[in-house]
Amino acid sequence: MYKCKAIFVCNYLRYAKILLNLRNPVLGLAGLWSIVGRSLYLRRQNGYLAMIMADLKQTDWTSGLENDAEALVLDVRTPEEFEGGYIPEAININIYEGQGFLDALNKLDKSKNYYVYCRSGNRSRQACALMRNMGFANAYNLEGGIIEWQGEIRQ
Repeated sequence: MYKCKAIFVCNYLRYAKILLNLRNPVLGLAGLWSIVGRSLYLRRQNGYLAMIMADLKQTDWTSGLENDAEALVLDVRTPEEFEGGYIPEAININIYEGQGFLDALNKLDKSKNYYVYCRSGNRSRQACALMRNMGFANAYNLEGGIIEWQGEIRQ
């Protein structure tokens, strides 16, 4: 296992960019890495390995969710926001709980596929980045969050 330091660099309209400082010369030689299938790309950039995750539009997010037997929906908003309405079958884990959030994530099955959302897509993007860093293979962010959600909302 390699030590890495994650630095949140910036948000674009559809991308979150995270730089990972990997202390491994072999990985540092890679020009372009691509893990095909779920919008995760690794690229060498100024001695760092850049990880770029694409957010999923609602149509892609729901399509993936509907066609995925291993899918779980994760709502990372506060309990008060969750009580105001949530996407059916969602599990609420508050990202603002800090270590409590990380502890709750560690109890989840890392082999499952997680469809993550929040109010606007920013917290869920950060949650997806954390989940990938923790070894979750598949965590997909809902672009625009629940405020742009056109599907069913339960109270």
